[in-house]
Amino acid sequence: MPAKSGVYCVYTCIYSGKKQTCSPQKLIYIGASENVRDCLEDHVKQADWESHIDTGEELCFNFAPMDAETLERCAAALIFKHKPPENSEYVRDFPFDTTSLTLSGTAGFLSKSFTV
Repeated sequence: MPAKSGVYCVYTCIYSGKKQTCSPQKLIYIGASENVRDCLEDHVKQADWESHIDTGEELCFNFAPMDAETLERCAAALIFKHKPPENSEYVRDFPFDTTSLTLSGTAGFLSKSFTV
């Protein structure tokens, strides 16, 4: 993960070293940080995330760079829309003005375009 500001998602996945592919199985957490690398090095929820791993799976992550000014609002919109099992904040309410997001690239289990 880069040492940059952004939103990240945590998934369980099946990784194939032979094929060099990662197949996400379940979205389990959405987070945001001004330094994602530092945030994930020793995350307080690591054990909680690992409790979702089934046989043959491991944790995998994706990252979207984002400026610090919109970081919390975008993460909150993603959490409110998708309600990952390890998120508790923003699952029931969205305390920001109406927000529309359009995602690009690979974004497993995330809606590509939505408004909350």
